[in-house]
Amino acid sequence: MPWSAVVRGALTAGPLLLAAVLAGQASAGVVAAVGAMLAGINDRPGSRRSSVKRIGVPALAGAGGLLAGTYAGQHLDAVTLTLVLTGLGCAAGGISAVGPVASASGTQVLVAAAVGAGMPLPEPGWQRSLLFLAGAGWLLALRLALPSPGSRAGSFRFDGERAAVAEVYDAVAALLDAVAGPDATRRRAALTAALDQAQDALAGPRLRRYASSAAERRLHAQYAAALPLAEAATALAWAGEPVPARAGEGPRRLAAAVRGNTHTGPLPAPHRTAPGLRALDDALLHAAEAFDRGEGAALHARGRTVRELLPAVFGPGGREYGLRAGLCFGAGAAVAQALHHTHWSGHHQHWYWLPATAVFLVKPDLGPLVSRVLCRVAGTLLGALLFAGCAAALPRPAGLIALVVVSGALIPVAARHFAAQTAVVTVLVLALVMAGGEPQASLSRIGETLLACAIVLIVGHLPVPGRRGAGVRDRLATAGGAAQAYLAHVLGGSGDRVTRWRLRREAYRTLAEARGAIALASAELPALARHTEGADELAATLERLVDTTTACAVHLDDTGRLSPRHTRRLADLRDEVERRRERVGLRLPELPLAG
Repeated sequence: MPWSAVVRGALTAGPLLLAAVLAGQASAGVVAAVGAMLAGINDRPGSRRSSVKRIGVPALAGAGGLLAGTYAGQHLDAVTLTLVLTGLGCAAGGISAVGPVASASGTQVLVAAAVGAGMPLPEPGWQRSLLFLAGAGWLLALRLALPSPGSRAGSFRFDGERAAVAEVYDAVAALLDAVAGPDATRRRAALTAALDQAQDALAGPRLRRYASSAAERRLHAQYAAALPLAEAATALAWAGEPVPARAGEGPRRLAAAVRGNTHTGPLPAPHRTAPGLRALDDALLHAAEAFDRGEGAALHARGRTVRELLPAVFGPGGREYGLRAGLCFGAGAAVAQALHHTHWSGHHQHWYWLPATAVFLVKPDLGPLVSRVLCRVAGTLLGALLFAGCAAALPRPAGLIALVVVSGALIPVAARHFAAQTAVVTVLVLALVMAGGEPQASLSRIGETLLACAIVLIVGHLPVPGRRGAGVRDRLATAGGAAQAYLAHVLGGSGDRVTRWRLRREAYRTLAEARGAIALASAELPALARHTEGADELAATLERLVDTTTACAVHLDDTGRLSPRHTRRLADLRDEVERRRERVGLRLPELPLAG
């Protein structure tokens, strides 16, 4: 139960709305509460520093979208406005293909642009943007200032980072326990996920110019010391030979030292009877030294440049993503404005709801399309009915503010399921609209959602220029390139272990991202899922290749040459990658082999 996030949710939108109502500026409070609500959706578990980017960047994007939407809605006719919103949707959709933060930013740009263009508010555009930022900034300030579980050990600012790094050591221990067992592959994947989370937690911006140097260097050293341990554990899992039970005890003691911000104490050394066990013993000794010194290489930075990110935006995957988002957003705006300007306009005051709903539905990274639509319908119906009952029974405006407080507190909990999140957000939005002086709008909200669902189902299944499944292929190509770079470095005989660990991290991380995209695509309707057939098998083969490369690296460190087993396995995997690549229709770099 994310209690700290629940407390933050209760202290953001509701109190902001209350303060504005008491000041006689209810509409200003509604805008600030919308900014806080969208920021609350991005308030996910993680470190304080990473929350600056995870919450702050989308909030800045949303403020820009609100500003652009407001002035576009005031100065453009309906047709021109629809074209502008469609173009904005294409751009934001393409940017969303970069990653989670970019996706959240693209969502907020479009939702805020629709609200700015269609929501009747007395404030000018620049004031709306500032109020939106104030609401999001208030939640971010609470995230940085309020304590969270585990913050009493050591530096207050690094509680999330410590927890993430400790999880890495626990994951190493779990993998060592599973060596030669049926859970080894799953535990290795869990280790990759733990390393990804720790890398993200440590990559946040410094909260002051001169960060608490000792604490920060200590965390970086502890993360860096986990990389050779993870490498040795992966090599042992690849070999498939049982290891002594005491092998996992050392990483567990290191995990406890990270969590409690204490010294490691004596670490049990494993038997040095195999290359992997010797590498594990060396890594434990290195970790103990790094923990004591509190200094190590800063290996948490991913180091991707803008030039490396641009293909995700302008490549086939980004173009497909952007085109669908733009078409759905533009179609939603066109249908909504057409209804708004007909004789039904009295029942269609909130036309911006339709395109805003379409944005949440069409996002390919939020889950399978039909599943999203069904969850959205169910959540909206439940939320609208709950609000209708509460609005009839509760006093105003106190009852509406109470609903906003409760809904804000429930967002972090409801985020675990799209239907639950939709229900909570529906109650919150309807309460905000009514608090702003508009009539009860539950029926209108249901109608908007059904229209948006129909639009997204139609547009989401339309054939588009280019080959379907381009996003999955883009991520597979990136993962294949990272695996090739890692293998080339290991077989090249370089003694630069720091670079090797960086390349290994990038290979596993890009493969995990590809696996996530494949899982979402495979859960779509058969008409869409068939376009990525064979992608999961190729990703699994690339993962085995990276595992084998890791085993080769450890063996080369120990003996200086590869065994026939290693070279034979590399050759077999190269052939298997080539076969599966042709089936998927993907071009990958040529894989080097040992001589």
